[in-house]
Amino acid sequence: MAPNSDLPKSFGLLVYPGFEALDAFGPMEVVNTLSCTHDMTLAVIAATRDPVSTQSKGVHAVGQSVVPTHTFADAPPLDVLFIPGGWGGFNTGPETLEFLRRVVPKTGHLITVCNGSAVAAQAGLLDGKRATTNKAFWKDCVAYGPKTEWVAQARWVQDGNIWTSSGVSAGIDAALAWVGSIFGEEKATDIANNMEFVRTTSSTSDPFSSMFKCEDVPRQS
Repeated sequence: MAPNSDLPKSFGLLVYPGFEALDAFGPMEVVNTLSCTHDMTLAVIAATRDPVSTQSKGVHAVGQSVVPTHTFADAPPLDVLFIPGGWGGFNTGPETLEFLRRVVPKTGHLITVCNGSAVAAQAGLLDGKRATTNKAFWKDCVAYGPKTEWVAQARWVQDGNIWTSSGVSAGIDAALAWVGSIFGEEKATDIANNMEFVRTTSSTSDPFSSMFKCEDVPRQS
């Protein structure tokens, strides 16, 4: 584990219209609990400071809104950025992609949930990387990253400082695995126990890849 002074402190959560609630708030519960014992900040980042809803027209009858703390123009330097998935992730606006291209190369760690990896792939952030994504919409998601090596049998995939996870609830396991790698496995276990969350601790434990008949997709040259 890194010296305490080197531990990540500045966390960011990207939100956009139609983001998936648990994709965001599952990992955020991990972050919230971590902040009980570690000095850290959280920026909720969107295109504007207007409330951002999880609702997707034509898909969800209801939704919940969050109020961003920062915009793409004034987001602080980040040690960690979370990108949730959601129906809105299939129609990401150019301003979101430009923000990611500008910010992520200077960010210490990137963690995506569900088709949040498709958002990252659209921005070119997964080019040449190994990654995974939502299994129920596997073919739709991987099409956004032709230069990415997509791993089907995976709850999450780590490639350097980039962590991508499978669908929705897998983001909690990925966030806890990331905490274990940075803050120590004891801390990750404590957080899971405080959440009364039964962890999947193996990154390859993924029954949904076979359920949805997903196959590895090699990167295109």
